[in-house]
Amino acid sequence: MTAPTATTPDPVPPLDPAAPKKKRRSPLLSVTAWKQFAGLAKPYWQGEEKKKAWSLLILLIILMLVETKLAVMLNEQAGEMTSALAAKNGDRFWSAVKFCLLTLAFAVPVYAFYYYMRDVFANGWRRWLTRRFLTGYLNGRKYYELDADKDIDNPDQRISEDINTFTGRSIHFLLIFIGSIMQLVAFSAVLWSISHVLVGVLALYATIGTAIALYVFGNPLIHLNFWQLRREADFRFSLIRMRENAESIAFYRGEEQERARIHHKLDKAIHNFAKLIKKQRNLNLFQRTFSQLTLVLPGVILAGGVLSGELEVGRAIQAAGAFTAVLGAVGVIVDNFESLSRFIAGIDRLQALSRLVLGDAAPAVPGEDKHPRIQRQLGKHLMLQSLTLHPPQSDRVLIKELSLTLKPGDALLITGDSGCGKSSLLRAIAGLWQTGSGTIHHPQMEQFFFLPQQPYLQSGTLRSQLIYPSAQSPLSDAQLLAILEQVHLPRLAERVGGLDAVRDWDKQLSVGEQQRLAFGRVLVHAPDIVILDEATSALDSANEAALYTCLRASGTTLISIAHRPAVLRHHTHVLHLEGEGKWELLDAVDYRFDGGLGDPVIGQAHFQPERQASGMAVAEFSAASNGRTLVEL
Repeated sequence: MTAPTATTPDPVPPLDPAAPKKKRRSPLLSVTAWKQFAGLAKPYWQGEEKKKAWSLLILLIILMLVETKLAVMLNEQAGEMTSALAAKNGDRFWSAVKFCLLTLAFAVPVYAFYYYMRDVFANGWRRWLTRRFLTGYLNGRKYYELDADKDIDNPDQRISEDINTFTGRSIHFLLIFIGSIMQLVAFSAVLWSISHVLVGVLALYATIGTAIALYVFGNPLIHLNFWQLRREADFRFSLIRMRENAESIAFYRGEEQERARIHHKLDKAIHNFAKLIKKQRNLNLFQRTFSQLTLVLPGVILAGGVLSGELEVGRAIQAAGAFTAVLGAVGVIVDNFESLSRFIAGIDRLQALSRLVLGDAAPAVPGEDKHPRIQRQLGKHLMLQSLTLHPPQSDRVLIKELSLTLKPGDALLITGDSGCGKSSLLRAIAGLWQTGSGTIHHPQMEQFFFLPQQPYLQSGTLRSQLIYPSAQSPLSDAQLLAILEQVHLPRLAERVGGLDAVRDWDKQLSVGEQQRLAFGRVLVHAPDIVILDEATSALDSANEAALYTCLRASGTTLISIAHRPAVLRHHTHVLHLEGEGKWELLDAVDYRFDGGLGDPVIGQAHFQPERQASGMAVAEFSAASNGRTLVEL
């Protein structure tokens, strides 16, 4: 992940509302803000769907032209009816009514079809842009990198909600501005033919109103909307996290701490929203005053002409309608300022995500990266050559100058104290961590299969769980059922209703059953290299031994992290990590565990074997020093 350099345009800074205010140009007029908008929008208008996009836009413009023409005609007929009533001319009045109804017969369906096509257009753009972001988000495991990036909060909200807002609001504002230009041209001619003075007053009035809206309400509303989006997302995520970890929280009885944490997130959102509604109140006062004065201004300016008889009452009504229409056109920013401020805040969030997932970030300057990267090369076997590993964004050395080669059929057990870098080494082999030096030679990554301690179970059928991460499998139902039997889940399919049964698998299956199902995935895909990160921690000794024996018999190369002495006999080599970068590589026959607690001691063997009780491994320890009894299942 490359940080923005000095050549990257800075987005509108997401200042905390509590920070001191600085005088600056309104972001609505900022060149940077509109460059951000263009960078997000341009690929759609120039990409593979550009013909469809431009065709829909042209259709919408034609509909707007028709709607504007019909609006001018309706305004003229409204004036005609008023003049006819003032002159007490019945024929003239009913003729105007008939013409008005005929115009409405065309105007209503045009209005409805225009808004329908606008929403269809926005929906299609959202689908295209969301898929584009999702492709970038999933490619190169960007979703994993972003999880550790503190500058990008809630990428899920940015993709699901901010893109929807961006496309919908973009179409909305684009058409509003185009429509305003049409309305300005159409009604200005009407207004100019009635009163030159009224046109001059209108221009001055609209200019002053727009300037006040931009420079008085601009920055505060945009920054407050930015933080509101972020804090609402944080609040929602805390609720999702509690739901996903409901069982653990219930076991801990951690409701009070969860309540305090969620209340804290809610309070931050409410506090920011309180500031936002105060600013919005002031804006509403200004907008209301700005619009309501238009009811008085045309009458005041035209009163002299009407009272002197130089101007018909109907013409005055027509002028007032034209004045309102033109003012709406030139005052479009004032009328839509609240939604514009939210729109600009959302653009900033999307542009920040775009730089990382779509490769829009400026390239790194050579030699600027503080942490060099581990080199990766394709090879026949897995080989680590002078590998030094650091955690991301850290100078701490986990492993230093490690070299080893694993040939087909080898099995490596990685041991060491907690925090010494065992799982970190697996992440480096898998390509998730790249900070360090040295070279990793490896076969195609499709030949690797990773089994974590807590298997990932997606929503879907039992079949989809078993063949994950593939979407389809050439294996027949009988073969899949045979694999379930191999991993000691012979009655699972029958119990849940077959391979196509859909369940909440995290709750339906115990952790031990989930781990056995994960071993089934290995048998489905038959990879060359299997990496196990305490993947048998919830299994009893018999199941663990059976599964390891099955993998060893297949000739698969194994890399395991485990703390049970019983797994040692299933491996050919042991890599013992001693911490601070130190390590030792031994043949498995020369290595022993100490005390059954996972602390390795070379050349010694004095651990207590696990006792079997009702088919499960149970170890009981009495802590006499504090009077507690621990029971581990």
